[in-house]
Amino acid sequence: MSKIAEKLKQLKNSNEGFVSLEFFPPKTESGLTNLLQRIERLSVLKPLFVSITWGAGGSTAEKSLELAAYCQKELNLTVCLHLTCTNTNKEIIDNALAKAKESGIRNILALRGDPPRAEVLDDSIGSLNKDFQYAADLVRYIRHEHDDYFSIGVAAYPDGHVDGSDNSFQDFEKDIPYLEEKVKAGADFIISQLFFDVDQYLKFESKILSTESLANIPMIPGLIPINNYQLFKRVTKLSHATIPKSVLNRFPVSVQSDDRKVKEIGVEVLDEIISDLYKRSNSPIKGFHFYSLNLESSIAKLVKKSPILQEYTHIAADDTNAIVASEKDKSTSSAASEISNFNLSKKDILAISTGIGTLGKEATWDEFPNGRFGDSRSPAYGEIDGYGPSLKIPFGVKNPLSKELWGVPQNLGDIGNLFIDYLSKKIPALPFSDLEISAETLLIQEELFQVNAKNWFSLSSQPALNGCSSTDSIFGWGAKNGYLYQKSYIELLVSENDWKRVLKPKIDHYNESVDDTDSNCNKTISYYAGNAAKGVAVETNISVDNRSTAVTWGVFPNKEIVQSTIIEEQSFRAWKDEAFGILVEWANLYLIEWKNSTDADSKKYETAYKLIKSIHDEFYLITIFDNNFQDEDGLWSLLSE
Repeated sequence: MSKIAEKLKQLKNSNEGFVSLEFFPPKTESGLTNLLQRIERLSVLKPLFVSITWGAGGSTAEKSLELAAYCQKELNLTVCLHLTCTNTNKEIIDNALAKAKESGIRNILALRGDPPRAEVLDDSIGSLNKDFQYAADLVRYIRHEHDDYFSIGVAAYPDGHVDGSDNSFQDFEKDIPYLEEKVKAGADFIISQLFFDVDQYLKFESKILSTESLANIPMIPGLIPINNYQLFKRVTKLSHATIPKSVLNRFPVSVQSDDRKVKEIGVEVLDEIISDLYKRSNSPIKGFHFYSLNLESSIAKLVKKSPILQEYTHIAADDTNAIVASEKDKSTSSAASEISNFNLSKKDILAISTGIGTLGKEATWDEFPNGRFGDSRSPAYGEIDGYGPSLKIPFGVKNPLSKELWGVPQNLGDIGNLFIDYLSKKIPALPFSDLEISAETLLIQEELFQVNAKNWFSLSSQPALNGCSSTDSIFGWGAKNGYLYQKSYIELLVSENDWKRVLKPKIDHYNESVDDTDSNCNKTISYYAGNAAKGVAVETNISVDNRSTAVTWGVFPNKEIVQSTIIEEQSFRAWKDEAFGILVEWANLYLIEWKNSTDADSKKYETAYKLIKSIHDEFYLITIFDNNFQDEDGLWSLLSE
């Protein structure tokens, strides 16, 4: 039995509980390899199904289908493939459904996805379809084309659905008619958006159960582990989920930078939510869907802590020795091969997933913490932004082209001023970031002003750091009594002319002046550079053997060195494609205004569109870092010359 609706019906009749897990396709091949091992370990939880996400407009279609097929065929898991429709044409949907059938996948989560950024696009960017406007259209289409072959799930929003950043009309009561339409179109199960407010969820559940057309459609509550504080705040912001004060108060400032402590508290919070729902929910369906973000430690620890989840996953009945004892005399490096070679028990494998023992370190090496870049070998590289590029528009902003945010730039100087205004905290966001300027960025604020005044637009940066305390109020992260180190780096959008005739020669000359003794060694100033073209080789002055560099790391008592931010070619490529994708979306905002504006405004929007498009077409993304972390001024002196 591989249809989720049928499985849920059987569980409803037996009153048994379950868990299900969501994963997204990693951005890199090495990340995919590691994720497959991670899913194999978590499969001991006997998930009712695993869901595989689908990037906006089918941007991850190939990777999503590859991952879904592997889970279905090789791991023998029931798979639910996400499909989004508003930025996707029928050809992509038909191809995805055909390949799902080929792989034996019988379940689809039908989602609307983000609304299109423009109505008309030129050939260099592509064209949008108008076959689907809402998730109900996709559900109806799948039912029409494939009858009852697929079990179809849809999303529901306990806190109320919100488009974009404007949450002023957030109210789940307004969503009920749309949910009814999706069910009428053929949906047969519901997965809720993530939430932390149990009272709010139960109000929503009560409404569902009291609505005649929805009462018999099973709804699974969606929960997300709290892996680090910044991600916790960001993901709840993106999903418009309410965080009760009782939960927020569990994370005082003193622990927010300690990822290990945040995880511990996060496990406690979710354990309490699960217990509360178990006692108070009136739903005949007893289960939980976990948005894993491709990390396993918190989920495994939650199962070990929660008697309810132990019952649902049948882990408690597996009485065996601890993993530490079973590791003796083992020498292979792959946790997945350990599982197959030594037939480890469920509890042993679960212990690996929590990080216990040598194998546990191999399994959870990327858990603490995931920085701005992280490590491209990690399945979680990019985390919440792994769902595809999107403009970073802050809450409450209905028109990002207003004077209070991005306006209508007419030349490169206007763009530079936008970046300077963001660095000065005069505007709350850029298309590339809606995060508040950090205290450490303020330390190099003047240097960044100078850079952006040259029309070299800075997307990310950090100052050098040599042995700072891990509890420092500005730079601190990780456990207490540790020491932190950083190399200065900067990400820039630079015109091709300025890159090839100005900046690159500066870097080459600087490196020649400080080191001409060893042509094989890493240069003092290193870089990666690339434009929007797909498949073109990335420019770099780093030797092939050394193309992975930690630019942020920490040394802590009784623990191996933690490298929280890695720069390498794979991660640069992944971010490069996202950055240029964001430029496309930004340009499209002006395009739609140009096409719909009056004669008086048409010209300025046309100019703004062509300006942003020229940056997309003609600029390079450059990542530059100074390997001499003891020199606080080296990189900034180079850029200011």
